[in-house]
Amino acid sequence: MKTKKLSYYLIAAVSVLTLLSTSCSKKNNNPAMPNPVVITGFKLTTNVTLGNIITDNNGMAVYFFSKDVAGTPTCVDACAVKWPPFYKENPSIGTGLSATDFGVATRPDGSKQTTYKGWPLHYFSGDVNAADANGDAFGNLWAVAKADYSVMFGNAQLIGLDGAQYTDQSIAGTGASTFITDPSGRTLYMFTKDTHATNTFTKADLSNNTVWPMDEVTTIGSIPTVLDKTQFTTITVFAHTQLVFKGHPLYQFGQDAGVRGSTKGVSFPTPGSAIWKVTNNTTVVL
Repeated sequence: MKTKKLSYYLIAAVSVLTLLSTSCSKKNNNPAMPNPVVITGFKLTTNVTLGNIITDNNGMAVYFFSKDVAGTPTCVDACAVKWPPFYKENPSIGTGLSATDFGVATRPDGSKQTTYKGWPLHYFSGDVNAADANGDAFGNLWAVAKADYSVMFGNAQLIGLDGAQYTDQSIAGTGASTFITDPSGRTLYMFTKDTHATNTFTKADLSNNTVWPMDEVTTIGSIPTVLDKTQFTTITVFAHTQLVFKGHPLYQFGQDAGVRGSTKGVSFPTPGSAIWKVTNNTTVVL
């Protein structure tokens, strides 16, 4: 008889615990089990220091990596743990952003990564709160993603038109160099025969503008914080507005053919002539 009573009490106790557990679960009062964060896409979020930055729909910043200048993801293994790649199929696009600027790259392991203007997008593990941008300028290699950059920058081994390796001084040498690009990763060069804020290359009829096209802008927008925005100005060249850095008018190279990260101009017109160079923080002010 005692055994039956004990069994009855045990069953009753289990029932009460089950009801309590179900009730707590419905209220979702357990802080260790938060509702999952849903990622749908992108929006512009205001950062107190940097202005409007590109974030996911929850306000977490995404970044460009200068070593990805060619459009191929290069941040893998330990790097990808610190800088997780972002991917969302058919992402939602917030006001102020254009869906045509977003694309997809394939990572070395075959997985996908979302791109913006050809730059693979990454999170930074050091960001905690919405609108954080703690990864900006990290190691002078990273830039928080923005929609209105007038330039970006790459970091890679320079390869000339002759297929040889060069330094940022347009002389033979190995090792990655930092170089300024347009927002889509196309390399920008200076002409060493130019004088301060004066384009001496382009002809009035623009007949040689396909050889070395002027880097044209409407206005100067945002500049990555690894660069000094005050060093960027514009000049008017035959009714065209050309971007200038440290007094050097900036050009693209026609034989780069619009390919992002291509640096063929460093060996033009002849290897070692150093007439055309990439630009970066070491560029001397004209």
